[in-house]
Amino acid sequence: MVSAAPPVSAPAPTPTASADRSRYDRATAHLDAPFAIVDLDAFRANAADLVRRAAGTPVRVASKSVRCLPLLREVLAMDGYRGVMAFTLPEGLWLAAEGVTDILVAYPSADRAAYRRLAADAAAAARVTVMIDDPAQLDLIERALADVRPRAEVRVCLDIDTSWQLLGGRVHIGAHRSPLRTPEQVAAVAEAVVRRPGFRLVGLMAYEAHIAGVGDAPEGRALYGRVVRAMQARSGAELSRRRADIVRAVRAVAPLEFVNGGGTGSVERTVAETSITEVAAGSGLFQPRLFDHYSAFRGRPAALFALPVVRRPGHGCVTVLGGGYPASGVPAPDRLPQPYLPAGLTYHAQEAAGEVQTPLRGAPADDLRIGDSVWFRHAKAGELCERFDALHLVEGDRVVRTVPTYRGEGHTFL
Repeated sequence: MVSAAPPVSAPAPTPTASADRSRYDRATAHLDAPFAIVDLDAFRANAADLVRRAAGTPVRVASKSVRCLPLLREVLAMDGYRGVMAFTLPEGLWLAAEGVTDILVAYPSADRAAYRRLAADAAAAARVTVMIDDPAQLDLIERALADVRPRAEVRVCLDIDTSWQLLGGRVHIGAHRSPLRTPEQVAAVAEAVVRRPGFRLVGLMAYEAHIAGVGDAPEGRALYGRVVRAMQARSGAELSRRRADIVRAVRAVAPLEFVNGGGTGSVERTVAETSITEVAAGSGLFQPRLFDHYSAFRGRPAALFALPVVRRPGHGCVTVLGGGYPASGVPAPDRLPQPYLPAGLTYHAQEAAGEVQTPLRGAPADDLRIGDSVWFRHAKAGELCERFDALHLVEGDRVVRTVPTYRGEGHTFL
Protein backbone atom coordinates (compact mmCIF):
# COMPACT_ATOMS: atom_id res chain seq x y z
CA MET A 1 0.00 0.00 0.00
CA VAL A 2 1.43 3.36 -1.02
CA SER A 3 0.87 6.04 1.60
CA ALA A 4 -0.81 9.20 0.44
CA ALA A 5 1.25 12.38 0.27
CA PRO A 6 -0.38 15.77 0.70
CA PRO A 7 -0.66 17.68 -2.56
CA VAL A 8 2.09 20.18 -3.29
CA SER A 9 0.97 23.13 -5.35
CA ALA A 10 1.97 26.67 -6.08
CA PRO A 11 0.84 29.51 -3.82
CA ALA A 12 -1.90 31.81 -5.03
CA PRO A 13 -0.72 33.15 -8.40
CA THR A 14 0.67 36.65 -8.47
CA PRO A 15 -0.75 39.19 -10.92
CA THR A 16 2.25 38.58 -13.18
CA ALA A 17 2.30 34.76 -13.03
CA SER A 18 0.32 34.27 -16.23
CA ALA A 19 2.47 36.81 -18.05
CA ASP A 20 5.63 35.17 -16.71
CA ARG A 21 4.51 31.79 -18.01
CA SER A 22 3.79 33.25 -21.44
CA ARG A 23 7.18 34.87 -21.78
CA TYR A 24 9.02 31.81 -20.43
CA ASP A 25 7.22 29.68 -23.01
CA ARG A 26 8.12 32.15 -25.79
CA ALA A 27 11.73 32.44 -24.65
CA THR A 28 12.26 28.68 -24.60
CA ALA A 29 10.12 27.60 -27.55
CA HIS A 30 13.27 26.40 -29.33
CA LEU A 31 14.33 24.16 -26.41
CA ASP A 32 13.29 20.60 -25.68
CA ALA A 33 12.39 20.04 -22.02
CA PRO A 34 13.60 19.09 -19.46
CA PHE A 35 15.74 22.20 -18.96
CA ALA A 36 16.30 24.90 -16.34
CA ILE A 37 16.17 28.68 -16.57
CA VAL A 38 17.05 31.69 -14.46
CA ASP A 39 14.93 34.81 -14.88
CA LEU A 40 17.63 37.49 -14.79
CA ASP A 41 15.25 40.31 -13.90
CA ALA A 42 14.05 38.36 -10.85
CA PHE A 43 17.60 37.25 -9.98
CA ARG A 44 18.92 40.81 -10.05
CA ALA A 45 15.95 42.15 -8.11
CA ASN A 46 16.51 39.52 -5.42
CA ALA A 47 20.23 40.35 -5.29
CA ALA A 48 19.47 44.04 -4.87
CA ASP A 49 16.94 43.31 -2.14
CA LEU A 50 19.49 41.28 -0.16
CA VAL A 51 21.85 44.26 -0.27
CA ARG A 52 19.03 46.57 0.86
CA ARG A 53 18.23 44.27 3.75
CA ALA A 54 21.91 44.10 4.75
CA ALA A 55 21.89 47.90 5.22
CA GLY A 56 25.55 48.48 4.43
CA THR A 57 26.98 45.24 5.82
CA PRO A 58 28.79 43.31 3.06
CA VAL A 59 27.05 40.19 1.77
CA ARG A 60 29.13 37.06 1.19
CA VAL A 61 27.35 34.97 -1.44
CA ALA A 62 26.82 31.31 -0.53
CA SER A 63 27.87 29.38 -3.61
CA LYS A 64 26.06 26.16 -2.65
CA SER A 65 22.82 28.03 -3.38
CA VAL A 66 23.97 29.11 -6.87
CA ARG A 67 26.46 26.49 -8.23
CA CYS A 68 27.02 28.43 -11.43
CA LEU A 69 30.23 30.42 -11.89
CA PRO A 70 28.87 33.01 -14.38
CA LEU A 71 26.03 33.88 -11.99
CA LEU A 72 28.45 34.07 -9.06
CA ARG A 73 30.57 36.49 -11.08
CA GLU A 74 27.50 38.62 -11.81
CA VAL A 75 26.60 38.84 -8.14
CA LEU A 76 30.15 39.63 -7.05
CA ALA A 77 30.24 42.51 -9.54
CA MET A 78 27.28 44.14 -7.76
CA ASP A 79 27.75 46.76 -5.06
CA GLY A 80 27.24 45.31 -1.61
CA TYR A 81 28.68 41.84 -2.27
CA ARG A 82 32.11 40.73 -1.09
CA GLY A 83 33.47 37.23 -1.25
CA VAL A 84 32.12 33.71 -1.66
CA MET A 85 31.16 31.14 0.93
CA ALA A 86 32.07 27.82 -0.70
CA PHE A 87 30.78 24.45 0.48
CA THR A 88 33.88 22.27 -0.06
CA LEU A 89 37.61 22.85 -0.21
CA PRO A 90 37.98 21.51 -3.79
CA GLU A 91 35.33 24.00 -4.87
CA GLY A 92 37.19 26.78 -3.09
CA LEU A 93 40.42 25.89 -4.87
CA TRP A 94 38.64 25.88 -8.23
CA LEU A 95 37.05 29.27 -7.55
CA ALA A 96 40.46 30.65 -6.57
CA ALA A 97 41.94 29.38 -9.83
CA GLU A 98 39.04 31.06 -11.65
CA GLY A 99 39.96 34.43 -10.14
CA VAL A 100 37.73 34.69 -7.07
CA THR A 101 39.88 36.37 -4.43
CA ASP A 102 38.00 35.93 -1.13
CA ILE A 103 36.68 32.43 -0.41
CA LEU A 104 35.49 31.06 2.92
CA VAL A 105 34.92 27.29 2.97
CA ALA A 106 31.81 26.87 5.12
CA TYR A 107 32.36 23.29 6.28
CA PRO A 108 35.35 21.40 7.66
CA SER A 109 37.10 19.14 5.17
CA ALA A 110 38.86 15.79 5.41
CA ASP A 111 40.19 16.02 1.83
CA ARG A 112 43.91 15.56 2.34
CA ALA A 113 44.75 15.96 -1.35
CA ALA A 114 42.91 19.29 -1.43
CA TYR A 115 44.81 20.51 1.63
CA ARG A 116 48.08 19.61 -0.10
CA ARG A 117 47.03 21.55 -3.18
CA LEU A 118 46.11 24.52 -1.00
CA ALA A 119 49.38 24.62 0.94
CA ALA A 120 51.47 24.11 -2.20
CA ASP A 121 49.89 27.12 -3.93
CA ALA A 122 50.65 30.44 -2.22
CA ALA A 123 48.16 32.33 -4.38
CA ALA A 124 45.33 29.93 -3.52
CA ALA A 125 46.28 29.89 0.15
CA ALA A 126 45.99 33.68 0.25
CA ARG A 127 42.45 33.50 -1.19
CA VAL A 128 40.94 30.50 0.60
CA THR A 129 40.06 30.24 4.29
CA VAL A 130 39.31 26.79 5.74
CA MET A 131 36.84 25.98 8.51
CA ILE A 132 37.52 24.13 11.75
CA ASP A 133 35.78 23.61 15.09
CA ASP A 134 38.14 21.07 16.69
CA PRO A 135 41.94 20.89 17.14
CA ALA A 136 41.72 17.35 15.72
CA GLN A 137 41.01 18.96 12.36
CA LEU A 138 44.30 20.85 12.66
CA ASP A 139 46.00 17.51 13.34
CA LEU A 140 44.50 16.07 10.14
CA ILE A 141 45.70 19.06 8.12
CA GLU A 142 49.21 18.87 9.56
CA ARG A 143 49.47 15.16 8.72
CA ALA A 144 48.28 15.86 5.19
CA LEU A 145 50.91 18.60 4.75
CA ALA A 146 53.85 16.74 6.31
CA ASP A 147 55.67 16.44 2.97
CA VAL A 148 54.62 19.75 1.43
CA ARG A 149 57.65 22.02 0.93
CA PRO A 150 57.51 24.96 0.68
CA ARG A 151 54.24 25.23 2.58
CA ALA A 152 51.99 28.28 2.45
CA GLU A 153 50.27 29.53 5.57
CA VAL A 154 46.74 28.13 6.00
CA ARG A 155 44.04 30.66 6.83
CA VAL A 156 41.57 29.39 9.45
CA CYS A 157 38.03 30.32 10.50
CA LEU A 158 36.29 28.94 13.60
CA ASP A 159 32.70 27.70 13.34
CA ILE A 160 30.47 28.48 16.35
CA ASP A 161 27.39 26.54 17.43
CA THR A 162 24.31 28.77 17.24
CA SER A 163 21.65 26.33 18.40
CA TRP A 164 19.27 27.22 21.20
CA GLN A 165 19.64 24.75 24.03
CA LEU A 166 17.20 24.49 26.92
CA LEU A 167 16.93 22.35 30.06
CA GLY A 168 20.65 21.87 30.32
CA GLY A 169 20.98 20.88 26.68
CA ARG A 170 18.25 18.25 26.75
CA VAL A 171 16.26 20.38 24.30
CA HIS A 172 18.20 21.32 21.17
CA ILE A 173 16.77 23.69 18.55
CA GLY A 174 18.93 24.24 15.49
CA ALA A 175 21.47 22.43 13.37
CA HIS A 176 24.00 20.01 14.84
CA ARG A 177 27.15 21.74 13.65
CA SER A 178 30.01 22.96 15.80
CA PRO A 179 30.78 21.72 19.34
CA LEU A 180 31.97 25.23 20.23
CA ARG A 181 29.35 27.14 22.24
CA THR A 182 30.96 29.20 24.98
CA PRO A 183 33.53 32.01 24.82
CA GLU A 184 35.93 29.82 26.79
CA GLN A 185 35.62 26.91 24.37
CA VAL A 186 36.09 29.09 21.29
CA ALA A 187 39.02 31.00 22.82
CA ALA A 188 40.75 27.72 23.67
CA VAL A 189 40.57 26.54 20.05
CA ALA A 190 41.66 30.00 18.88
CA GLU A 191 44.75 29.64 21.08
CA ALA A 192 45.38 26.20 19.60
CA VAL A 193 45.42 27.73 16.12
CA VAL A 194 47.68 30.60 17.11
CA ARG A 195 50.19 28.24 18.75
CA ARG A 196 50.66 26.15 15.63
CA PRO A 197 53.18 27.32 13.03
CA GLY A 198 51.77 27.50 9.51
CA PHE A 199 48.23 28.48 10.53
CA ARG A 200 46.63 31.91 10.91
CA LEU A 201 43.30 32.57 12.57
CA VAL A 202 41.38 35.13 10.50
CA GLY A 203 37.67 34.74 11.17
CA LEU A 204 34.63 33.45 13.01
CA MET A 205 31.43 32.05 11.52
CA ALA A 206 28.08 31.43 13.21
CA TYR A 207 25.21 30.30 10.97
CA GLU A 208 21.85 30.43 12.75
CA ALA A 209 20.06 27.82 10.61
CA HIS A 210 16.96 27.67 12.82
CA ILE A 211 16.43 31.39 12.22
CA ALA A 212 17.81 31.98 8.74
CA GLY A 213 16.41 28.78 7.25
CA VAL A 214 12.99 28.42 8.90
CA GLY A 215 10.13 30.54 7.59
CA ASP A 216 8.21 32.37 10.30
CA ALA A 217 5.01 32.96 8.30
CA PRO A 218 3.89 29.53 7.01
CA GLU A 219 0.80 29.70 4.85
CA GLY A 220 -2.33 28.46 6.63
CA ARG A 221 -0.47 27.74 9.90
CA ALA A 222 -0.88 30.88 11.96
CA LEU A 223 -0.35 29.23 15.35
CA TYR A 224 2.80 27.46 14.20
CA GLY A 225 4.07 30.75 12.80
CA ARG A 226 3.61 32.43 16.19
CA VAL A 227 5.55 29.62 17.85
CA VAL A 228 8.38 29.96 15.30
CA ARG A 229 8.56 33.74 15.74
CA ALA A 230 8.68 33.40 19.52
CA MET A 231 11.42 30.76 19.29
CA GLN A 232 13.45 32.86 16.88
CA ALA A 233 13.12 36.01 18.99
CA ARG A 234 14.28 34.31 22.18
CA SER A 235 17.00 32.28 20.46
CA GLY A 236 18.18 35.32 18.53
CA ALA A 237 18.53 37.38 21.71
CA GLU A 238 20.52 34.60 23.42
CA LEU A 239 22.76 34.17 20.37
CA SER A 240 23.39 37.90 20.02
CA ARG A 241 24.72 38.11 23.58
CA ARG A 242 26.73 34.91 23.30
CA ARG A 243 28.19 35.77 19.90
CA ALA A 244 29.36 39.18 21.14
CA ASP A 245 31.04 37.56 24.15
CA ILE A 246 32.73 35.00 21.89
CA VAL A 247 34.04 37.69 19.54
CA ARG A 248 35.51 39.64 22.46
CA ALA A 249 37.15 36.51 23.84
CA VAL A 250 38.71 35.54 20.51
CA ARG A 251 39.89 39.06 19.72
CA ALA A 252 41.83 38.92 22.97
CA VAL A 253 43.71 35.99 21.43
CA ALA A 254 44.16 37.20 17.83
CA PRO A 255 42.92 39.94 15.49
CA LEU A 256 40.04 38.94 13.22
CA GLU A 257 39.49 39.95 9.61
CA PHE A 258 35.79 39.03 9.65
CA VAL A 259 32.89 37.76 11.73
CA ASN A 260 30.33 36.05 9.51
CA GLY A 261 26.73 35.26 10.38
CA GLY A 262 23.22 34.89 9.12
CA GLY A 263 21.57 33.66 5.98
CA THR A 264 18.83 34.73 3.60
CA GLY A 265 16.09 34.46 6.21
CA SER A 266 17.84 36.37 8.99
CA VAL A 267 19.68 39.20 7.24
CA GLU A 268 18.04 42.10 9.12
CA ARG A 269 18.35 40.42 12.52
CA THR A 270 21.99 39.41 12.01
CA VAL A 271 23.36 42.69 10.69
CA ALA A 272 21.85 44.51 13.69
CA GLU A 273 24.54 42.87 15.86
CA THR A 274 27.58 45.11 16.25
CA SER A 275 29.95 42.13 16.34
CA ILE A 276 29.00 41.07 12.79
CA THR A 277 31.17 42.33 9.92
CA GLU A 278 29.50 40.40 7.07
CA VAL A 279 26.39 38.35 6.39
CA ALA A 280 26.08 35.26 4.21
CA ALA A 281 23.20 34.74 1.77
CA GLY A 282 22.53 32.70 -1.34
CA SER A 283 19.10 31.07 -1.44
CA GLY A 284 17.42 34.44 -1.73
CA LEU A 285 18.97 34.92 -5.15
CA PHE A 286 16.98 32.04 -6.66
CA GLN A 287 14.06 32.19 -4.17
CA PRO A 288 13.23 28.47 -3.98
CA ARG A 289 9.89 27.41 -2.55
CA LEU A 290 11.14 26.82 1.02
CA PHE A 291 11.81 30.57 1.25
CA ASP A 292 8.28 31.68 0.41
CA HIS A 293 7.09 32.05 3.98
CA TYR A 294 9.07 34.77 5.75
CA SER A 295 7.54 37.89 7.22
CA ALA A 296 10.63 40.06 6.59
CA PHE A 297 10.88 39.74 2.81
CA ARG A 298 9.24 38.50 -0.37
CA GLY A 299 11.58 37.29 -3.09
CA ARG A 300 10.74 36.63 -6.73
CA PRO A 301 11.04 33.06 -8.05
CA ALA A 302 14.08 33.25 -10.30
CA ALA A 303 15.19 29.65 -10.92
CA LEU A 304 12.71 27.29 -12.58
CA PHE A 305 12.80 24.04 -14.49
CA ALA A 306 10.49 22.85 -17.23
CA LEU A 307 9.20 19.32 -17.73
CA PRO A 308 7.34 18.29 -20.91
CA VAL A 309 3.79 17.00 -20.99
CA VAL A 310 4.02 13.51 -22.50
CA ARG A 311 0.62 12.02 -21.62
CA ARG A 312 -2.99 13.07 -21.03
CA PRO A 313 -4.38 10.10 -19.05
CA GLY A 314 -7.82 11.62 -18.56
CA HIS A 315 -9.91 14.62 -17.66
CA GLY A 316 -8.05 16.99 -15.34
CA CYS A 317 -4.78 15.06 -15.49
CA VAL A 318 -1.52 15.25 -17.43
CA THR A 319 1.75 13.39 -17.04
CA VAL A 320 5.15 15.04 -17.38
CA LEU A 321 8.46 13.30 -17.99
CA GLY A 322 10.65 12.82 -14.90
CA GLY A 323 10.43 15.23 -11.97
CA GLY A 324 11.70 13.17 -9.04
CA TYR A 325 14.06 15.88 -7.77
CA PRO A 326 13.61 15.92 -3.98
CA ALA A 327 15.64 18.32 -1.88
CA SER A 328 17.93 17.21 0.93
CA GLY A 329 16.73 17.10 4.51
CA VAL A 330 14.01 15.20 6.31
CA PRO A 331 11.83 13.52 3.63
CA ALA A 332 8.49 15.33 3.55
CA PRO A 333 6.14 16.90 0.99
CA ASP A 334 7.85 20.28 1.40
CA ARG A 335 11.05 18.73 -0.03
CA LEU A 336 9.37 18.03 -3.36
CA PRO A 337 9.57 20.38 -6.34
CA GLN A 338 6.53 22.62 -6.65
CA PRO A 339 4.32 22.60 -9.76
CA TYR A 340 4.29 26.34 -10.35
CA LEU A 341 3.02 27.34 -13.79
CA PRO A 342 0.32 27.02 -14.88
CA ALA A 343 -0.94 27.68 -11.36
CA GLY A 344 -3.37 25.19 -9.90
CA LEU A 345 -1.67 21.87 -10.61
CA THR A 346 -1.05 19.39 -7.79
CA TYR A 347 0.60 16.01 -7.47
CA HIS A 348 -1.37 12.78 -7.56
CA ALA A 349 -1.53 11.74 -3.90
CA GLN A 350 -0.40 8.17 -4.65
CA GLU A 351 2.57 9.07 -6.87
CA ALA A 352 3.91 12.59 -6.16
CA ALA A 353 7.14 13.40 -8.07
CA GLY A 354 8.35 10.32 -9.93
CA GLU A 355 11.72 9.19 -11.21
CA VAL A 356 10.49 8.71 -14.79
CA GLN A 357 7.07 10.34 -14.82
CA THR A 358 4.95 12.64 -12.68
CA PRO A 359 1.14 12.79 -12.98
CA LEU A 360 -0.39 16.18 -12.21
CA ARG A 361 -4.01 17.02 -11.50
CA GLY A 362 -6.03 20.21 -11.70
CA ALA A 363 -8.22 22.26 -14.01
CA PRO A 364 -5.22 23.69 -15.97
CA ALA A 365 -4.38 20.15 -17.12
CA ASP A 366 -7.20 20.22 -19.66
CA ASP A 367 -5.59 23.19 -21.44
CA LEU A 368 -2.17 21.56 -21.72
CA ARG A 369 -1.15 19.77 -24.90
CA ILE A 370 1.42 17.07 -25.54
CA GLY A 371 4.79 18.82 -25.70
CA ASP A 372 3.79 21.82 -23.56
CA SER A 373 5.98 22.72 -20.60
CA VAL A 374 4.96 22.65 -16.95
CA TRP A 375 7.18 24.93 -14.87
CA PHE A 376 8.43 23.81 -11.46
CA ARG A 377 10.34 25.38 -8.59
CA HIS A 378 12.85 23.34 -6.62
CA ALA A 379 12.45 23.23 -2.85
CA LYS A 380 16.04 24.39 -2.30
CA ALA A 381 18.24 26.68 -4.36
CA GLY A 382 21.53 25.24 -5.60
CA GLU A 383 20.46 21.61 -5.56
CA LEU A 384 18.59 22.25 -8.81
CA CYS A 385 21.98 22.63 -10.50
CA GLU A 386 22.91 19.06 -9.59
CA ARG A 387 20.15 17.99 -12.02
CA PHE A 388 21.06 20.17 -15.02
CA ASP A 389 24.26 20.88 -16.92
CA ALA A 390 23.19 24.36 -17.98
CA LEU A 391 21.00 27.30 -17.03
CA HIS A 392 19.27 29.27 -19.78
CA LEU A 393 19.27 32.93 -18.75
CA VAL A 394 16.04 34.70 -19.67
CA GLU A 395 15.53 38.43 -20.09
CA GLY A 396 12.03 39.46 -21.06
CA ASP A 397 10.84 36.88 -23.56
CA ARG A 398 14.16 35.57 -24.86
CA VAL A 399 17.11 33.49 -23.78
CA VAL A 400 20.09 35.83 -23.80
CA ARG A 401 22.75 33.34 -22.75
CA THR A 402 23.21 29.71 -21.74
CA VAL A 403 25.77 29.09 -19.00
CA PRO A 404 27.13 25.91 -17.39
CA THR A 405 26.33 24.83 -13.88
CA TYR A 406 29.09 23.26 -11.79
CA ARG A 407 27.87 19.93 -13.15
CA GLY A 408 28.15 21.30 -16.68
CA GLU A 409 31.72 22.37 -15.93
CA GLY A 410 32.42 18.75 -14.97
CA HIS A 411 32.38 19.35 -11.19
CA THR A 412 30.20 18.14 -8.34
CA PHE A 413 32.44 19.10 -5.38
CA LEU A 414 30.54 16.72 -3.11
